[in-house]
Amino acid sequence: MASGPNQLSRFNVTALTAGLAFLYLPIVILIIYSFNASRLVTVWGGWSLHWYAEFFHDQAMIDAAWMSLRVGATSATLATILGTLAAVALSRGAGFRGRTLFSGMLYAPLVMPEVITGLSLLLLFVAIDAERGFWTVVVAHTTLTMCFVSVVVQARLGTIDRSLEESAMDLGCGPFRAFVAVTLPLILPSVLAGWMLAFTLSLDDLVIASFTTGPGSATLPIRIYSEVRLGVKPEINAICTLVVALIALVIVAASLVSKISDARGKTAAPL
Repeated sequence: MASGPNQLSRFNVTALTAGLAFLYLPIVILIIYSFNASRLVTVWGGWSLHWYAEFFHDQAMIDAAWMSLRVGATSATLATILGTLAAVALSRGAGFRGRTLFSGMLYAPLVMPEVITGLSLLLLFVAIDAERGFWTVVVAHTTLTMCFVSVVVQARLGTIDRSLEESAMDLGCGPFRAFVAVTLPLILPSVLAGWMLAFTLSLDDLVIASFTTGPGSATLPIRIYSEVRLGVKPEINAICTLVVALIALVIVAASLVSKISDARGKTAAPL
C-alpha cells in the first residue's frame, strides 16, 4: 500500500530519529550524569545532587555565572535598542543614501567568523587603550547580537500595515509619537523575542569573549573551558545542565512571544 504525500516513510522516520539522536542524545547523557554520585565522570555511582551543591559552593563558578548573566542582560538590552532602530531605518527609510552599505555592515556579523570578529575587536580595544573587562565584553556581544535583533524586528515590521502609522500622523502625531503609540506596541513581541535571542547568544559565546575579556571578568563559558582542559569534573555536568534548563526556559518564552506576535500580525496585516 503506497503512503500518501503527508505520510512519513520508514526511511524518513529513520533519518529523523538518527538526526534527533545525534543532536540531543549527548545532552541527555550529560543531564543524566549530572546526577551521578561518583567522582568518575564515566562511572555511574547512583543518583545524587552532590555536584549541584558543589557548584553553589564554588565561588569562582558563581562569579563567572553572575558575570555571564550581567553581560548577557546588558548587551542584549543595548543590542535590542540599536537593532530595533536599525530595523526601523531599513524598513521605513528605503531611499536614504548609503542604505546598501549600512545594511551590509549591519548584517556582516551574521556571516563573519567569530574568531575574525573577536580579533578585530581586540585590536580596536588595544588601539584605543581600553582596559579589557566587563564593558569590552558587553560591546563585543552587542556587536555580535545586534544584527540578529534587527533581522527579527525587520521581518515583523514588514507585516504591519503602514496606513496605521499614516493615520496616526494624519491625526496630529509626529513620526516619533506615531512610532511609540502605534508601531512599537505592534512590534513589541518581536522586540522581546530579539532580546531573548541576543541574551541566549551572549550567554553561549566563548570565542569573542575570550578575545575581549580581562582579569576578573571571565564569563561562565570561559571558566568552564579552562576547567575542562584539566579534565571533566562531574560539577561541570551539573553546571551545563543548569545552563540547558535556563536556555530551555528562554526558548519557551521566545516561542510564546512569537505566537503573540503572529496573532497581532494577522490583525494588523494589510488586506
